[in-house]
Amino acid sequence: MSPCILISSTTNETDRLTLLAFKADITRDPFRVLNSWNDSIGFCQWYGVACGQRHRRVTVLDLSSQGLSASISPHIGNLNFVRKIRLLNNSLHCEIPLQIGQLRHLRVLRLDNNSLVGEIPKNLSACSNLVSLILEGNQLTGEIPREVSSLSNLQELSFTRNNLIGSVPSSIVLGNLINLRILVLENNKFSGTIPSSLLNLSSLTLFNVAHNWIQGTLPAGIGPRLPHLEFLSVSGNQFKGPIPPSISNCTKLDVLQASMNRFSGKVPSLENLYKLRLFHIMNNQLGRGKPKDLSFLCSLTNNTNLVGVLPKCIGNLSTTLTRLILGINQISGEIPQKLENLVNLEVLAMELNQFSGFIPPNLGNLQNLVILVLSDNDLGGTIPSSLGNLTKLIMLDLGGNHFHGQIRHIYQTLLGLSSMAIILNLSYNHLTGVLPTEVGNLRTLTELDISNNLQMRTNEPGWISSNLLVGEIPSSLGDCTLLTSLRLAGNFFHGLIPQSIRLLGGIEELDLSRNNIMLPCEGVFKNATSTSIIGNNELCGGPQEFHLPNCISRSSKSKKINIKKVNELVSTSMDDSSMNVSYGTLVKATNGFSSMNLIGVGSFGSVYKGILEGEGTLVAVKVLHLVRHGALKSFIVECEAFKNIKHQNLLKILTVCSGIDYHGNYFRALVYEFMDNGSLECWLHPNATSSHKNELSQKLNFIQRISIAIGVASALDYLHHQCHFPILHCDLKPSNILLDANMVAHVGDFGLAKFLLGSSFDTIANQMSSLGLMGTIGYAPPEYAMGCEVSREGDVYSYGILLLEMFTRLSPTNNIFGDNLTLHSFVEAALPDRVLEVTDQIMLLERESRFDHDSPQHWPSESNVIFQECLVMIYDIGVTCSNEVHGKRMSISGVAS
Repeated sequence: MSPCILISSTTNETDRLTLLAFKADITRDPFRVLNSWNDSIGFCQWYGVACGQRHRRVTVLDLSSQGLSASISPHIGNLNFVRKIRLLNNSLHCEIPLQIGQLRHLRVLRLDNNSLVGEIPKNLSACSNLVSLILEGNQLTGEIPREVSSLSNLQELSFTRNNLIGSVPSSIVLGNLINLRILVLENNKFSGTIPSSLLNLSSLTLFNVAHNWIQGTLPAGIGPRLPHLEFLSVSGNQFKGPIPPSISNCTKLDVLQASMNRFSGKVPSLENLYKLRLFHIMNNQLGRGKPKDLSFLCSLTNNTNLVGVLPKCIGNLSTTLTRLILGINQISGEIPQKLENLVNLEVLAMELNQFSGFIPPNLGNLQNLVILVLSDNDLGGTIPSSLGNLTKLIMLDLGGNHFHGQIRHIYQTLLGLSSMAIILNLSYNHLTGVLPTEVGNLRTLTELDISNNLQMRTNEPGWISSNLLVGEIPSSLGDCTLLTSLRLAGNFFHGLIPQSIRLLGGIEELDLSRNNIMLPCEGVFKNATSTSIIGNNELCGGPQEFHLPNCISRSSKSKKINIKKVNELVSTSMDDSSMNVSYGTLVKATNGFSSMNLIGVGSFGSVYKGILEGEGTLVAVKVLHLVRHGALKSFIVECEAFKNIKHQNLLKILTVCSGIDYHGNYFRALVYEFMDNGSLECWLHPNATSSHKNELSQKLNFIQRISIAIGVASALDYLHHQCHFPILHCDLKPSNILLDANMVAHVGDFGLAKFLLGSSFDTIANQMSSLGLMGTIGYAPPEYAMGCEVSREGDVYSYGILLLEMFTRLSPTNNIFGDNLTLHSFVEAALPDRVLEVTDQIMLLERESRFDHDSPQHWPSESNVIFQECLVMIYDIGVTCSNEVHGKRMSISGVAS
């Protein structure tokens, strides 16, 4: 850093020299916005600079979102007339210079979303005209200086997403800041309590201290003392006590978030909050075990703006409500009958409460329900037959209650769900009888739990509920071929384990413990060291290593077990216009899945080229390797994804095939539209056996690469922001980008995709699709390796790496990368002047030959400059998207634009 220049002159020459000194400290300017900062034009015409009309002195310095990398030069303190400094969304580092405190006319200081460190300068208090002070999204440390309280003109103050500590200082909320409207301290490490002097800020419209370590109670007079409050968020702290009843006086409230605290007692009436749009109170200790604990819901009936993950007033609330989530509280009483009025409800979750009584039969009228979770309550009676009308249901969790009745009747009730139910939990109830053969009709089940495994429940001591199922395990369970988890523990099942269980090729969890089951000698039971039979006190038979008694035959004659031949199943089409294909059809189409037709092998399957007989349709057939862990889930997820999406840059699936092969093994395949030009991987990295190695590499020109990049970004933008349920791809890489005859990109392979059903139900959605994998090494973002949840930003990271790879033709796992060198840092170091050095030489040579056939080693100079500027912009997008800090990556919508 150059030494600070202190200039006493009051002429505008002071400002010109100051700006040049500021420019000198810029180490990276990817968009070259500071190229105009030279003597060819007056400094008032320089990019990002505005001057006053009278004295021609700098009044505005705005270099927002330009990717600038630098420390903030102390020379900035010489801009004596500047009123607005906006340097947000860059890569500024080091500390905030103390010299900013010299700027007496400064009204707006925005340094948000950078990498600034150190403490907030105390002498900012000298900027007495400050109206807006935004320092969020940095790495600032220490406490908030008490001196900030002297900024009496301050209206906006945001320090969110830093590493600030200490208590929320009472000096911040003293009467001096009478004009403060916005106070945001979210995502820091503040502790202590909220000072009562907060109530002096009568102009406050937004107060956000979410996700800190703040304790104590909310001030009792928050309503009448803060009448203009529109946004209040205290989620993710350690607040206790009641939610102040006076909150109902905040009649302008749009958002009220109090989740993940220790609030207790009765939720106050909210009848005056006519404008309330978001109301979050999950994960508290609310309720008093009284019948009227839910009365606050009915106080919201005059509100017509409520959306999202909100507790709603039953019956009279907006019928546009799609999610009602009240889980993990202390709510008691019966489930209100008027829930039936919420006809668009997709998610209803009331788990881990104290609901009692019966399930209202009219819940069966909520025919848009996708998820119904009532587990771990005190509900009883029989399960109403009307639940069989919920044909869109993919998750039904009634475990941990006191439901009784014959299990046969329940399954007859649920047969209406045979095409949709995926997760069914009836564990820990009082169900009796024989598990009926009709269970095999629920062919799409992935998880079935009718167990009583006491170690899995977390209810209070003394809570007892036990299923008492008897008889043999029905062989029809083998028809539920999508099962990955089957829990039958703690019942009175007897007899042999049916041989049809072998058809459950994707099973990952099988719990038959604490029953009276006889052990077979085949399959996994051949190896006593890898099998546990603990808890089955009346087991007999099995291999000698188990030392079990011989089973007494019920007949003197031996019986031969006959396995009936399973008829070959045809496919389920993705839409009504799709063709149906059987296993035999695909055998013929691919010449018996010949190696000559093999066009690719992935984690869960092999892809073959095929021609469908009769129609002559050219297709790509992905045959799942069902013996591989996670392959079956991959199949389910991909089917669900393609069923809900349609976009010109997404690979089109024609149909799926689910059946039995000629050897009696289960068979799964996906049939896609054939892509004439293969995968992007083949064009970037053709292997030695490729007959088109040179041809492919040389034909992927600059414009084609840009077109492919735009197509992939458009597809991701659609998945992230335009689907009914947002979808995360989670495995974006060149081998999953397919190119048609016109070189248009199509994103494929959704085997690792995740569905986002809402913030509180992301986990449940991911249970349906998670394979325990998080993408491919080199393309998966670093936070996934640390156990973070998958996110849109994770897909953006993969896209950034993909973009860099497309133009450098260097894989992120190339041998040149290691230690501290990555594809990201390799390209970043070349910006902006050395981008041609890291760019794919094949593309450069191809472009040279197009511009000048007689002199291929030289380009026209103007073309060279334009081309290099384009590369700089492309690489800058790739580098920004692949930033290791997920919060600093671009949104995919911005990338596409």
